[in-house]
Amino acid sequence: MTFLFKKQFFITISACLILSACGAGTSDFGTGSSSAGMAAIPAGAGSTPASTGSTPTGTGSTPTDTRSTPTGTDSTPTGTGSTPNNGSGDTSTGSTAATWTSVKWGGGGYVSGLIYHPTSPDVLYARTDIGGAYRWNQATSQWMPITDGLRFGQAESAFHYVESIALDPTNDQLVYLVGGNGGNGRLYTSSDRGNSWTWVSLPFMVNGNAAGRAIGERLRLDPTNPSTMFYGSRNAGLWKSADSGRTWAQVTGLSSLNMNTAAVGVEQIIFDNGNVGGGQTTWNMWAAVAPDYANAAGLTSTFYKSSNGGSSWTPVAVPTAVVGYYIPHFARAADGMYYVVFNKNAGPGGDGPGYLYKYSGLSGVWTLLSSTTAGGYGGVSVYGSGPTTRVALAVTNTWTDFPGQKITQLSDNAGSTWREIESQMPHTQTTSGYWGWNDDVEIDPNNRDHIMHLDGPGIWETMNASSATPSWTLKVTGIEETATLAVTTPPAGATYKLINSGGDIGTWVQTDLATMPTKGPTTGWTNGNSADMSWSDPQYIAAVATTNGSGGAGYGYWSGDGGATWANFATLPAGAAADGREASNIVVTARNKAIWAPSNAVPSYTTDNGASWTATNLPALTVFDGWTRAYRLAVDRKNPNKVYAYDSGGVWWSKTPGRVYVSTDGGHTFTLSQGSVSAGLRANPWQATSLAVNPNVEGDVWLADGDTVYHSVDSGATWTKLNNFASIFSNGNGAPDAQGASAVALGKAAVGAPYSAAIYVVGVINGQWGVWASDNAGSTWTRFNDDAHQFGGIGAMAADWNIYGRIYVNGTGRGLLYSN
Repeated sequence: MTFLFKKQFFITISACLILSACGAGTSDFGTGSSSAGMAAIPAGAGSTPASTGSTPTGTGSTPTDTRSTPTGTDSTPTGTGSTPNNGSGDTSTGSTAATWTSVKWGGGGYVSGLIYHPTSPDVLYARTDIGGAYRWNQATSQWMPITDGLRFGQAESAFHYVESIALDPTNDQLVYLVGGNGGNGRLYTSSDRGNSWTWVSLPFMVNGNAAGRAIGERLRLDPTNPSTMFYGSRNAGLWKSADSGRTWAQVTGLSSLNMNTAAVGVEQIIFDNGNVGGGQTTWNMWAAVAPDYANAAGLTSTFYKSSNGGSSWTPVAVPTAVVGYYIPHFARAADGMYYVVFNKNAGPGGDGPGYLYKYSGLSGVWTLLSSTTAGGYGGVSVYGSGPTTRVALAVTNTWTDFPGQKITQLSDNAGSTWREIESQMPHTQTTSGYWGWNDDVEIDPNNRDHIMHLDGPGIWETMNASSATPSWTLKVTGIEETATLAVTTPPAGATYKLINSGGDIGTWVQTDLATMPTKGPTTGWTNGNSADMSWSDPQYIAAVATTNGSGGAGYGYWSGDGGATWANFATLPAGAAADGREASNIVVTARNKAIWAPSNAVPSYTTDNGASWTATNLPALTVFDGWTRAYRLAVDRKNPNKVYAYDSGGVWWSKTPGRVYVSTDGGHTFTLSQGSVSAGLRANPWQATSLAVNPNVEGDVWLADGDTVYHSVDSGATWTKLNNFASIFSNGNGAPDAQGASAVALGKAAVGAPYSAAIYVVGVINGQWGVWASDNAGSTWTRFNDDAHQFGGIGAMAADWNIYGRIYVNGTGRGLLYSN
């Protein structure tokens, strides 16, 4: 199944374009920033690039965290609605966007690993491939995001792609996290369980969203001397730090090869030591090496031993049946026996054959415990020792449940016999599959009957594994990892709150923000790209999407009853079937009347609810280096005969200025706005730009060109540039670290405000990235979010027309959130 790969592809593109250099950021723009007491900034004030105040970390120095130090308890969640906004909001009314809450979905993205503290009960973390990391809060029985705040802003979205987490066995407050998205990664360190972070740059590539991302933890701390740590990199072999991660050196005793291409690489190591603390070096350890790196480096095995603390390594012959296989997980039992999973493919959801062997480090004997050709093997976890060792084994790449199916296997005699503990067993929320990408399974080190495993879009757990019929519960409360591609809000008084167009999950009409939505056109795995409604008749909705696995083919659908029922458009406009990628967008002028802009194609309009489509006269788009783009469309709600089409120029390196076109006949024909030409709109990728129209005033249009904000009060004939906003540049290649203005949204005005709509912009003012708000048509701006609520950057945004001060934003893999 490819749906999660598809989602990650879209989000990777978005993040790369917004950041322009995924994984390559080396400056901490959060240092020193604070929203507390920020004064209103007048329009026209020149912005100061943040690069002048950035703190490089490539030298191994650890920047100082400017936030107050939390207590390290679980009483104050980050980003779940408990952190005050410290005075941000619009100063013209004194109101603040004080709290943030997730719009309910529940999971929805790929949790790639579960990490228990070995000695402290209930200290548990989850890492995700694009949505950061979470800590379990036992007191509230929910997951808490720990990568929403400082050090994880827009310019640092790439580090929301978490590749590994490690916990200090001697200090349950100390957490290490490694993130990156294809460039050199970062090692984050927290001394308060993830409430605050410092970081250093790593000298090797990290990609938390690549193949094999659910392979066991690459970062390992010596249990008796945890200031010594090793990292199994994807393309540059094994690395060691002797100073708690501040500096790193390649372990050339294994290999000095630095591959030029991405790989799975050195998968993980395990220390041959069950002790904790003491300060002595663990001399014996084992390393699993993926066949891609082993072959490139000329290694003679995929399994290695060191007897001198990692200085040199000796190949260990693996069983003939698994030569050239990946080792996604292996675990050490208390008696020193190793349980090693071999699988033909790296995953996620790697198909088999899969094998589980027990290995004695003393005798060097491999014993086959289990094998499969129906699916593959992912994770393994052990509890206890000797002949009564409990072993849990995850069966991956299974896509349904039926009698005899294997999903989670359990042995209570060190692997001699097995029983299935999940297939055909009681599950809550059975509409959500509990099979699929079962790539990691963990037995609670403090409760042998408590077992959890991954399934792709979430986590499942049982508290009674020893029962003949274990019961399973979906454990995702607090985790929101859907990837919203577009969000649209209806006029005040509509029967629904918003329309969420999401990667993998499709299009959903949300009527209750605290409940998983049920009004959607399909339950299949689709990418919902865009949706719109008739402003005069919001029960009519049109949406465009693509089905995962269809090769990117687009299609569209409509609802005439507010999302209760749906039907596909009878026909498609030119270009839609060929390319339904993320840039595809649609707008509605009235019931049965819409304009659809397919990716990389000329928009078309329909007046008969999709029975036929006619191409507009907009010029064909030039496609740059394969980056998907489209005209960005917006309807003048006060006069729906007026439709605006924005060509963002393609990509920042194209040097092609942006253009705005205006239609006065319902989007059938368009005329170039000469005012937009003279405005000199900056060329930027589609995903880093935005267009919004004030529904209360005809011809009142706002545009974010990726660099700054423009405002037109004459239907696009002329444009006024707001000089507050400017992109952050520091890397010298012309690509912005953070876009100056990437999204603009309008919502309900404050009581007594001089302008008929509240304006919100995602961008940079005076070198500080955030969400900025204005109640006076952009004359002054105040920061709306704060350092604790950055969500790995923000892409899509919409504002509410019923509640002043409410906006909806998507973080990087953080689902959809709203302000209160």
